[in-house]
Amino acid sequence: MTNPDKASARTLAGKCFCGTVQYTLPDEFLYAMNCHCSNCRRTTGSAFKPFAGIERDKLAITKGADKLTIFGEKDGNDTHCKTCGSLLYSVVRDGKFVHVAMGTLVDDPTIRPTRHIFVGSKAPWFTITDGLPQYEGHVVTGGPKSTS
Repeated sequence: MTNPDKASARTLAGKCFCGTVQYTLPDEFLYAMNCHCSNCRRTTGSAFKPFAGIERDKLAITKGADKLTIFGEKDGNDTHCKTCGSLLYSVVRDGKFVHVAMGTLVDDPTIRPTRHIFVGSKAPWFTITDGLPQYEGHVVTGGPKSTS
């Protein structure tokens, strides 16, 4: 049986800073979070990485597949544009999912980040001021740091 919500999902577009790499995917993200781990901070050059998770096979590279640079292994990596360096997505969870860097989306997804993870290693110069739950580590294993 087809899920009517999934059948009518919008298609979202995304691209890197220079436009060399472009992608599409359905607006069917399963979760979204703000990650404050040191790797996400370094790869984005910012205080945290807002990302949204979706099944890997739903992401389609529509332009510039030959211009991708991959750091890591097939089933766990960060994928960047070879030309401008933009982080586009991370392959996670044994290669079954991607965490799309929300800043690369051209279109507005329906999902919004619902929590902050790895705040135990967040940048000391950044203060989280929203009311989203905060987790010391990963949401599954890190336990809440606080609820504010």
